[in-house]
Amino acid sequence: MMRHPKFFSTYSSQELRTFAPRGIIMATRSIISFLLVTTTIHFTSAQSYFEQAKETLCRTCSDDILVVETVTGYAESVVYKWPDLLKAVDSTFLTGIGDMKLYMGDESSNGYKYGLTNIAAFLAQSMKESIKYDACDENNWDNTDGYAASNACGQLGQSYQDYNCQADEEHMQCDVDPNMEIRAETHAVWYGAPPAMFCAPKSKLPASPRWDHGGWCNPADNPDVDKSFDEYIAYVASGGSCEDYLGQKAGSWTFCPNGGCPNYEAPLFGQEARTDVEGCCWWGRGVIQTTGVCNFGKLNYYLGARAANEGRPSLFPDVNFCQDPEQICTTTKYPELKWIAGFFYWLESVQTYEQDGWNYLAELRRFVDDGFPNPGSDGGFIHGASGIVNRGCHNPPACGTGTLDGGSDRAQNFQTILTAMGLVGSNDPSCNWMDTTQGSSVMPKYTIVKAG
Repeated sequence: MMRHPKFFSTYSSQELRTFAPRGIIMATRSIISFLLVTTTIHFTSAQSYFEQAKETLCRTCSDDILVVETVTGYAESVVYKWPDLLKAVDSTFLTGIGDMKLYMGDESSNGYKYGLTNIAAFLAQSMKESIKYDACDENNWDNTDGYAASNACGQLGQSYQDYNCQADEEHMQCDVDPNMEIRAETHAVWYGAPPAMFCAPKSKLPASPRWDHGGWCNPADNPDVDKSFDEYIAYVASGGSCEDYLGQKAGSWTFCPNGGCPNYEAPLFGQEARTDVEGCCWWGRGVIQTTGVCNFGKLNYYLGARAANEGRPSLFPDVNFCQDPEQICTTTKYPELKWIAGFFYWLESVQTYEQDGWNYLAELRRFVDDGFPNPGSDGGFIHGASGIVNRGCHNPPACGTGTLDGGSDRAQNFQTILTAMGLVGSNDPSCNWMDTTQGSSVMPKYTIVKAG
């Protein structure tokens, strides 16, 4: 997403949790066999660096990358799959988004390594922002007023429906529909965790409650968690408990003394604290949490139904991001979409970043040419990249938006990914995603033909 002050907080984008010490991430790896599809791709000499980078990605094991922290240890991600990432890489490099394309290097001797390092920096942030939580939708993590349902409108002083585009791009943004009804697909899973975010008109929920994570849910009660949207809103309005999601251990909805429970006020956006969820459907989604009416509008303008309707090329002509932004998380037709939504932000806000003499692509190339110095330490290139994503600048806190959250984690993620790719250390990528798949995606086996 275009980086708004949502990320200028003292917290990560998802709630902080405590987990058991890490043991072995996976003793064995479950890989589902699939019907192998053979596709021939002709590469021009100007594209050979992409051939090298793609082959490396297809051999890279994701065991240490697509890892979820749970209350009992570590597990493989259910939401994010490596084949879907590879398909997103193809789409954003070969087709692009508008006039932007994913940077995958150049024809220099280190060219393909530049592209892989760009992917590694992207994944290092994704691991911190969403993969570790197995979250496609933004979790309800702001406990300022007790995990208010109105956090869907914006957390920790944000107002997502006021994340407007600049004047020259205002024609792209989504309109706020007060009658929109959406219930998120994913949510936090810790003991008594708040359920998935939702939005609904005041006609159905005049005042929104907050989440009480106490109590105990008896699994023997066979809770009804398969409710229609209207049934769920009625359940919330009644102060219901233990029927929000499968495996719920505790928690219930409770109203405040004056009725609706407020979220954190958003003075930067001219918004008082909200006590409802009307029009509040623009929470973060996807691997780097695309958020707000501007960003979803741009996705629709460049990639979705609006592009198709107005005669522009569209990767997802049947997806209207303004009418249903939740398709980023719910679509089974385009499982790569949750990755592409993140790449859109990366192309627009990270790859193009240049401020006070610090140019993202120039610093990336310098880092590679210098031999990948200290990739796991929170400094240099990866600190700058992390700062852009988390604080909107390469040198936090100097830009006045706060201290970088989780800088050491992001740097360690970066080293882990570079190692898995075989760019640092002695690791030789040994997986072959051309021949295997995780989950629902079918990856083609590429026959690379290099055209002179």
